[in-house]
Order: sequence, then structure tokens, then C-alpha cells
Amino acid sequence: MTFIDYYKILGISKNATKDEIKKAYRKLARKFHPDVNPGDKEAEKKFKEINEANEVLSNPENRAKYDEYGKDWQHAEAFEKAKQQQQYNPRQQTGYQRSSDEDFSDFFSAMFGGGQRGRGRSMQFRGQDFNAELALSLEDVYRTHKRTLTVNGKNIRLTIPAGVKNGQVIKIKKYGAEGINGGPRGDLNIKFSIVNSTKFRRDENNLYTSVDLDLYTALLGGEITVDTFDGKAKLKVKPETPNGTQVKLKGKGFPVYKKEGHYGDLYIMYNLKIPSKLSAKEKQLFEELAKLRSL
Repeated sequence: MTFIDYYKILGISKNATKDEIKKAYRKLARKFHPDVNPGDKEAEKKFKEINEANEVLSNPENRAKYDEYGKDWQHAEAFEKAKQQQQYNPRQQTGYQRSSDEDFSDFFSAMFGGGQRGRGRSMQFRGQDFNAELALSLEDVYRTHKRTLTVNGKNIRLTIPAGVKNGQVIKIKKYGAEGINGGPRGDLNIKFSIVNSTKFRRDENNLYTSVDLDLYTALLGGEITVDTFDGKAKLKVKPETPNGTQVKLKGKGFPVYKKEGHYGDLYIMYNLKIPSKLSAKEKQLFEELAKLRSL
């Protein structure tokens, strides 16, 4: 397995912070995304490398293993387990000592009974889990949809249920690294990063927003049209509605995760807008109203 410098791929230093890694990944992912570069095989290859680098370096545990073991980082856990078992069972030791000019692949091969010099019994270990982060917009997770995720150079077709939350992690079994000596594959853990660029604030399954309400409608009542997340709705405004009044549109919120047909509510707050640039006639009428109120 050829060594791949993940730091170089993302264009960052080995001392890069978590935020610097995320920033570099998102910048490059946007640049080389297949949707932006249709039919460009080189961009597709670069996009896979960027995702692979981010999967490793964005996870502190995997990053530490990569920094220590290089291209063999996925087998680090198996190596540590084997080493511990040897400490408890000295007779099962391979008798192999790693020289300074050999890489970890030779060491692992001998440790697990695959090398010519290894004399120990082969041991099976579960493969390393993969961890990936998938950035989606709030609009993306409003409906169930399919998305292709590139993990370790492989494209995985996912069905993402509506209502996924920011920071939520889902597990896809047996999509991690291959096991050692016939052991089971690891799993793929996907963490969702939901970016909200809408005018709606999401809180669990409810949505919150505000709309401007003109003075005359607030005083006299009427009907207004407001935006919901998936369209428009008409609202009746009661006469003498105070500024800051909040109304609820039942079932117009966000879909409930894995509960098809269930939605939260939409809460709308009225912001009273005072008219400006009044004409002379309007000022006169308001003055008359003021006098009537003082009687």
C-alpha cells in the first residue's frame, strides 16, 4: 500500500487545528465536487482523495494513528491488541523484532503470521471503523433523498431520511476497513453537518421565523400571505394585533426523523412596521386620530 500524505492533499501543516482541517476540506470539496466538474475524471479522483484525507484527519483518534503508523494506521488497533496478547502469553510471541529500516507493513505481516519469518498463530481482528462527515443544507434534509458519499476511494449510495439533525451520526455496518486475517469488516459512521442558510430557525422538529406586519393590518385586521418551508400559506390577522405576537401553523414545521407524514409546527412572530415618509394628508389624519384618543 503506497503512503498517501493526507496533510499535503488538504494543503495544511501537520500542526493544523480541527477548524483549519474542516475549512481546507470544505474549500477543496466545493472546488473538485463532481457536480461542479461533470465528466472530469481528474477532478473526481482529486475529490475522492480529499474525502479520504478528511475522513482520517478530522477524527482525532484516527489522526493520531495515522501520524504514528502512516499507511498502516487502519491496523494500529489490531497491532496493539496483538502486542498486549503477546505480553500475557509469552510463548505465543512471533520472535520477530522490527528493524529500523522496515515499515509497519512488514511488522504486521510477521506479527499476524503472514510473513516468512512469523512463527506465531494467526489472529483475527475486526476491521477499523471509518468515520466520515457529510455536509448538507437544511433544504437537503427536508425530504428523503439519495446521495453518493465517497469513502476511502469508494462510492457509497446512501438514502438519507428526511429530518436528519445536525451532528447526528448514523452507522452503516460492514462498510469500514477489512478485517485482519479474515476478521469481520468495520463499520462506517457518518456524521451530518447541517448548514442552515434559510430564514427559518430549526429547533428539533419545529421551525421559527418572523414576518413584517403593516400598521393598518395590525390595527384593523386582515389577511396576509406568508412563506413556509415548502410553499406559502394565508394567515388571518386579528384586529388590534400587538407587535411581537406569535402564531402557530400546525404541521408546517420540519419532518420528524423516520416518521413519514409527521411534521413539527411553524411559529411565526409579527414585527410591526411603522409607516414612513407620510404625506401631509396622512399626517393630518394621524393627528386627528391622536386627538380622538386623548378625549
